[in-house]
Amino acid sequence: MKKMISLLIVLMLAALAGCANPTPQKPGESKQASGSNEGGGDKQITIAGNGGVIERTVRDVIAPKFKEETGIQVNYISGLSGEILSKVELQKNAPQIDIAFFVPVDVQRAMDKGLTETIDETNVANMKKVDSRFVAVDKAAAPAFGLVIAPGYNTETFKKNDLKPIESWNDLISPDYKGKTAFSDINNDWGFNTLNALAMANGGSTDNMEPGFEKAKELAGYSSTFYKNSTQMMPAIQQGAADVTVMGSYAIAELAASGVPIKMAVPKEGVPLQAFSAALVKNTPREQEAIDFINYLISEESQKLIADKGFYPVVDGMKIPEKYEGSIGLKETDKTFKPDFAKFAEIRAEWSDKWSKEVTPELGKLLK
Repeated sequence: MKKMISLLIVLMLAALAGCANPTPQKPGESKQASGSNEGGGDKQITIAGNGGVIERTVRDVIAPKFKEETGIQVNYISGLSGEILSKVELQKNAPQIDIAFFVPVDVQRAMDKGLTETIDETNVANMKKVDSRFVAVDKAAAPAFGLVIAPGYNTETFKKNDLKPIESWNDLISPDYKGKTAFSDINNDWGFNTLNALAMANGGSTDNMEPGFEKAKELAGYSSTFYKNSTQMMPAIQQGAADVTVMGSYAIAELAASGVPIKMAVPKEGVPLQAFSAALVKNTPREQEAIDFINYLISEESQKLIADKGFYPVVDGMKIPEKYEGSIGLKETDKTFKPDFAKFAEIRAEWSDKWSKEVTPELGKLLK
């Protein structure tokens, strides 16, 4: 009996010693730093998407509210859509990106490569509220940042020089602009859609791009350069180096909000309605957290915040704030259309090669 009591006392003392002297935590170490999502540690997801206003909207507005509601930390990697697609493909066996924001063509390409998971009402409940016109590819991604790609023009310059309004995509081709243009190279989504619209305006189509290429050569002739991306184009507009452009409506809205006298034009042939879309990366170990974020991103609450930054909300029945109506407002009579993104993805490489060989060499030839 005495031996049993002694044994119990030894065990109790050992237990007390263990409680009094827990394993010490290393300096700077935390559950979040260890990357653990278990035992109460912070959960995290990584999103890759465009920089600029999209990055700021997610990082500074949406992500903090999402973390407050769910406890999930959002990390953001900025880059162009095509670059992000390449990263996702390189990491396909060990994904480090959980959600990728793609332009519509890359939504199609990512799906074709088997790099993304299905997104629909069964796993993302708010998809049932989404305006289907913004959906790039059925069940491939959730549209999040709505836009059109359209001409924009400096209203003061047009008024001062008594220039006629832009009523057709063909009106972009004019000696009146005297090289003061900011058009994108075809490798940018803005340039890609410009070529397609020029084809449509001249009897062509996505299946017959020759009329578009012929007009694009004239467009090049009256232009001093083609810009690579928005970070080059927007300063050209701000600084007065260009009076006419084609860009995403959100960029026109941002320029107008900063005080630039710019307005969007909707040609009679229409403008392509689309969205930056959130794709769920295949085999991400953080699938449920990523799905939760996508669902939150397309909620009415988030879409209201996104619309406040100059994007068209993708939820049925929602409108842009009144402050943007003057610069990018779409009237009921304005024509919009949804491009054939599957066809875009199929022939993009061929178009890009033809553009570099036939269109780019024509730059500035009609300015002499």
